Amino acid sequence: MHDDRHAKTPATATATGTAVRWRRDLHRHPEVGFTEFRTASRVAGALADLGWEIRTGTDALSPGDRLGVPADAELEAAYRRAAASGADERFLPSMRGGNTAVVATWRAAVPGPAIGLRADLDALPVMESAAEGHLPVREGFRSAYDGVMHACGHDGHIGMAVELAERLVADPPPAGSVTLLLQPAEEGGRGARAMVPAGAADGLDVLIAPHLGLNLPTGTVASSLDGLLANSKLRAVFHGVASHASLAPHEGRSALLGAAAATLAVHGMPPFPGHETRVAVGRISGGTSSNIVPDRAEMLLETRADEGAVNEDLQARVTDALRGAAAMYGLTVDVDLIGGVTTARADRAAVELVEAAARAEDLRLVAARAEDGVASDDATAFMRRVQERGGVASYIGIGSTLAAPHHTPSFDLDEAALPLGAALLETLVRGALARG
Repeated sequence: MHDDRHAKTPATATATGTAVRWRRDLHRHPEVGFTEFRTASRVAGALADLGWEIRTGTDALSPGDRLGVPADAELEAAYRRAAASGADERFLPSMRGGNTAVVATWRAAVPGPAIGLRADLDALPVMESAAEGHLPVREGFRSAYDGVMHACGHDGHIGMAVELAERLVADPPPAGSVTLLLQPAEEGGRGARAMVPAGAADGLDVLIAPHLGLNLPTGTVASSLDGLLANSKLRAVFHGVASHASLAPHEGRSALLGAAAATLAVHGMPPFPGHETRVAVGRISGGTSSNIVPDRAEMLLETRADEGAVNEDLQARVTDALRGAAAMYGLTVDVDLIGGVTTARADRAAVELVEAAARAEDLRLVAARAEDGVASDDATAFMRRVQERGGVASYIGIGSTLAAPHHTPSFDLDEAALPLGAALLETLVRGALARG
């Protein structure tokens, strides 16, 4: 396999076309997990207009299997904002309450293989850069919503999916079917686990999950990224007793102190020999005033590991540490799982399909490196479902030279990668269907 980290963009790549237009519109209107009402409804409408079969709402996901669903008030506010900013009213009502998954299927007249592609819908709670040199600022598509941003490339994934849909309709393959799994709430590992029980990935012979960027330059492709880690997202709420911090500190039980002690305990977890693991406390909040012992504190944290069983063990130890810190300070603590991701590995047959398509499109195949991984992605839930039922799958990287790293305020894609990615996916799909 050729590996050239300094590959140049092919001369045929231009930042024009369907994928770029969609990317810019979605970048301007980012929505976080389970609030992707505008995004999901507009994509559903566009694909329906092309003649694709559409499943939305509770036909596309199982509401009871969602984790970390926003509060009702937040969901309703996002729904109303979407309705006022161009959502497709044909599909929007089915998504109310955070049921923002879409499954779109195109079927040839003749039965044949079934191939699926995952594209994620959600943005991140990141304040986008307002610097003049930032392309979305220069071109007028910077996020319209303060504190929310497409900082991982999901807007580009959707853009490529819509362009792929157009290409397939313009020149339909003679046999088989193609399914687009348009997934909410990838960030935090919440959306795929709700779509799998609804049968979204059932019946697929091949599943490909593409991701843009990942330290791969424009014009390159990694045919598999097998370093994805299992992941658990946790919310811990510590409950104590409020008191006057000076007059009666002995009568209080500080929830914030318990959370602080728990943070140190979690980050002091010993390593697991022979395995790669991670723990991280991302947020602690609590208290109301400097002279009041805080009676409530909330912590958001995560565990990661290179095997599902190791992550489960790590999650159990972290939970014990949280409860131990609470007991030490005379508190109680509620620990909830708000997101979870498993691991998966690519099948050689799926990798070969990707590599053949990359060669046909004159894209450089590069070997995945540890630093190119994205840590975790719940596309693994789709992959495992397909593999358990006899199909094959791969999680792939599509090169896009980045202005700044993923999940940062200055993140931006090289838009020249979008038509290249759409062409790669089209060739991949046609190749998979032709193999039968």
